[in-house]
Formats: sequence, C-alpha cells, structure tokens
Amino acid sequence: MVDAAHQALKKYFGYDQFRKGQDQIISRLLDGRDTVGIMPTGGGKSLCYQIPALLFSGVTLVISPLISLMKDQVDALGNAGIHATYINSSLSFAEGKSRLAAAASGNYKLVYIAPERLSVPDFVRALERMNVSLVAIDEAHCISQWGHDFRPSYRSIPAMITRFKQKPTVVALTATATPHVTADIRQMLEIAPDGVVATGFARDNLNFQVIRGQNADTFLLDYLKKNQDQPGIVYAATRKEVDRLYARLAQKGLAVGRYHAGLSEQERASSQERFLYDDLTVLVATNAFGMGINKSNVRYVIHYNMPRNIEAYYQEAGRAGRDGEKSDCILLFAPQDIRLQKFFIDQSEMDDVLKKAEYHKLDQMIGYCHTETCLQDYILRYFGEQSPQPCGHCGNCFDTREKSDVTVDAQKVLSCVKRLRERYGKMMVTKVLAGASDQKLLSFRLNRLPTYGIMKDRTQKQISEFIDFLTAEQYLVQQGGAFPVLALSERSLPVLKGEVKVLKKGSVRAERLAVDDALFDVLKQVRKELAQTEFVPPYIIFSDQSLREMSVRLPATDHDFLMIKGVGQQKLEKYGRAFMEAIAEYQAEQKESVKF
Repeated sequence: MVDAAHQALKKYFGYDQFRKGQDQIISRLLDGRDTVGIMPTGGGKSLCYQIPALLFSGVTLVISPLISLMKDQVDALGNAGIHATYINSSLSFAEGKSRLAAAASGNYKLVYIAPERLSVPDFVRALERMNVSLVAIDEAHCISQWGHDFRPSYRSIPAMITRFKQKPTVVALTATATPHVTADIRQMLEIAPDGVVATGFARDNLNFQVIRGQNADTFLLDYLKKNQDQPGIVYAATRKEVDRLYARLAQKGLAVGRYHAGLSEQERASSQERFLYDDLTVLVATNAFGMGINKSNVRYVIHYNMPRNIEAYYQEAGRAGRDGEKSDCILLFAPQDIRLQKFFIDQSEMDDVLKKAEYHKLDQMIGYCHTETCLQDYILRYFGEQSPQPCGHCGNCFDTREKSDVTVDAQKVLSCVKRLRERYGKMMVTKVLAGASDQKLLSFRLNRLPTYGIMKDRTQKQISEFIDFLTAEQYLVQQGGAFPVLALSERSLPVLKGEVKVLKKGSVRAERLAVDDALFDVLKQVRKELAQTEFVPPYIIFSDQSLREMSVRLPATDHDFLMIKGVGQQKLEKYGRAFMEAIAEYQAEQKESVKF
C-alpha cells in the first residue's frame, strides 16, 4: 500500500516524495489506525486524506467548515482527474439529494460536507447507507472549546462516527493546536496518545515582523505600492476599519477588494472570487475571511490590528506562502488594539472560566508584540515546541537598525502627562507640548503649565507619533473606556529620574518581495488564460512554485515537464503543450534580441 501511495502522489499530484509527516499519517491511516495530524498551514494536510481516499474501496467523508474551501478542493481534485463532490447549503435540495445518491453508489472518492449538516437526521441516515472508509475532520481545533474557533456543530462528529455499521478510520487535522487543544481533540474522538503525529509548527518560508510605534497607514501604503504585483491579505479588527482601508487603498489606485460579514453575500463572494482568480491583488478583510482559504500564492499577510491570540494570528498569517515560496507576515501593533480586544472578550457570551483563559491568551499575544527575541521561536514555544536556535530571518533576528537616544524627548512627554495629572488623552497632551492655542486648552489654563510648548519645534503629527512610540514601548499606558487618558507606567519613573535612557530604532522601511523574472510573468499569463477558460482559480492549474521551476529548468519534452514539481500525468496531458510552447517562444525571442 505504501508503494501505491507514492504512485498516486506522482500520478495525480506530480510530487516525487511526501513532505515531513505526510507519509507517517498516511501509513497509519492505510493500516486503519485513527490519527490526529498537526501540521503547519501549507504543510500538505489535504494530501493526508486525499491519497488514502484513492486507495480505499469506499468513500472518504471530509468534514470542512467553509463552503468556499470545499469548492476549491473539489475543483483542484477534478483538475487532477479525481472524482469528488461537496454537499452544502449552496446547493438546491434536489441537487444535494442527487449527489448523496451518487456518493452512495460509489461515483465519488471524496465527499465534502459542512459539520452543520450532521444536525439533520435525514442527512445522517443517508450517510449511514454509504460505504465510508475514512472520515477526515479538517480544522479539527474547532471541536475543542479551548480552541480559538470553537464550533458546537463539530461536537456532533463523534456520535455520527459511531452510527456506521463498520467504523471508518478517522483522521483529525489542524494547523493550530496547543497541547491542551490536542488533548481535547483526542479525547473527543477517542484517539490514543500515540495516535498524534505533529510535524512541528515552524514555517521557514515565512518572514515574521512586528512594527511598533510607526504610522500604520504610511507603512501599509508604502508596502502595498512596492508589492502591487503580488497578491496579499490585509486583516483589520472591525468592519469599519476594513471599509476605511478599502476606500483609502482604492483611492490610491490599488487593485483592492474587501470582505466582512456586514457586506451582502453577493459582494463577499465577488471579492473572494476576484481575489482567488488574481483579478484583485489586495483583499482587506476581517477574520470572517479565510479559514481554509486555499489560494497558494498569497505572498504577504499584514495584520493592521493585533488579533486576540497567537492561535488566530498564526492561522491567519499562515495563509501566506502555502506554496513554500518566501512570504511576509507583518503585524502593525498599536496600543489601542489591546483595549479593542479586551472589549471583544468582555462583550462575548463566554462564561467566566473561558473569559479568563481568553485574557491569558491575549497577554501572550501582547507579549509577542513586544518581545525582542526571535518571533518564530516565540510562536513555537506557545505551541509547546522548542526550537534549537533562532530562525535568523524574522524581523527581530534580522533587525540591523541603529538606535538613537531620545531620552530628553521622552522626559518632556512623560513630564507633561504627569503635569496634566494623567487626566487627558493623547490629543490634548500633543497640543500642550506643541504650544497650540486651542480654545479648550486655554479655557482649562493648560497654557500655564511648565511643559506648555516645550516641543513647539515639532509638528503635532510628529509629537503624536512619538507618543504612540512611548505607548507601544510601554512607557505610557491608556486607561479608561471610550475616551482613554494617558497615564505613566512603572517603566516611565526611572526615565523621569534620569536613571534609564530611552533608545529608539529608526523606522522600518517597506521592502519589495523577490522580483520575478520575465519568463515567470509570461507563464503566469498563460496560466491565467487557461484558468479563465476552465473557470477555476489560476493556482489550481499550477502553483507559483511550479511556474518558477519551469522558468529555471525550461522543460522542452514531456519527460522534462513531468520532472517539474506539481506536474502529474493528468496535468501534463492538459497543460504541458501550452506551457512548453510559451517557453520555446520566449527562448526564441531572447535569442533574436541578442542578435540585435
């Protein structure tokens, strides 16, 4: 069976060998042993059930949380020559019934369903009549109330499994599970402790970076302009922020879309489809977008606001670079993000025990935003994994910025906050320091303070951004509700006494991602035209990684083309001629240009 698995891998998916952990999980499943697989996003979790599905006699039932993911997976499998379908609320009753009947007759190797369908008795009874060899549970952390995206409907899965006359093999897969969540998944599905296969959480192709105390809008716009030919996602915490960023970026001429739960279903679907088809390069979204998003060539994920916990952050950031190519994961930290996330926790319907756990997770997320150690190492330790050494390529490991002494300016700001008796917000502190002749300021006689106008050589914008820096570095804290005031932290007292210096690094500059060569751009265009003809997203034809390998190895024969990673027999027959002709034409043009 192991040899058959390797043959299926090459024939249908075009890979010569399994990635780390895939062969171990697949081997266990082929032996009929239930398994929990914990692999990073982009680690190839789908293949862990798709390969066994091809080798088992019965149907593989895949429980997946998102309709969009199901369609993408089914499209990709069909493109590789594998019979698969999905049954969800996007179908009419008659179509769903027809697909169920076809699955029961053995017409499909894989059937994708949403967990909510398991609450429909007639649907579950129909499943019982199917010959199910394998149940694959995707995004399995949703089964645990301690997971960051708990879905009660997932709790119906264990009962459904027991209703089959012959128990199918079970595999539960996730990218983000702490030891606590992993134990919960195991217990719910009655999988032994030795049934866990964890390949490690490290994503060496991702460059993590946290940017504090800088103007987020300025950095974001600069980064997107420098990388406007690369697809990426910008996450914001609220619908209002998504709308604001979308309008601003669209005004600057970027190919941008938006996605949040306040939009119509039609607009959400249009944004997602245009992003998947590479018609949009930037998608600004809340966390309503993306769980299970299958687009492999997302080159960057920027969090405009800090997420609530490391699990949510790592899952969202992990949507970058699923094809293994170098990609950026940037978090733009602002102190007000902390208050917003605390508000979300307070307003939730969680009980006190869960709220306490969420506050603890939030503290760890805040710690990530302030740590000066390796960012990837910080994430790995959160998931219970020790890394042998720093990653060497995250924002902290690779930070070569020089530090300047800004102690005097810091003392001016801190002294002003103290003189104002910690009763005013950032705007008033800024105006006092700048010496503004604001009517409210004058009416409160704040112009009589010794700190009035002591930074009048700076603009109010510069002073405001410097206050943001001091707050991000925890010299100042924001207190209060809707209209927070600035207060001194314990860290500020030694600064005021002159015992400790405040050092500030230069601003982080937005960098351009790797520049693609001309042939790669030609092949991308060929891919897009084929995708439009077949009505599938371009990455389903071939990944960016496959195209880059083609542009380097220049395959000219069927044998050469089959050697490209991601090229199987089916794809050779469907697309080989188009790409090899494009490569030959490009080479001929290059030779002609050399003559002249």
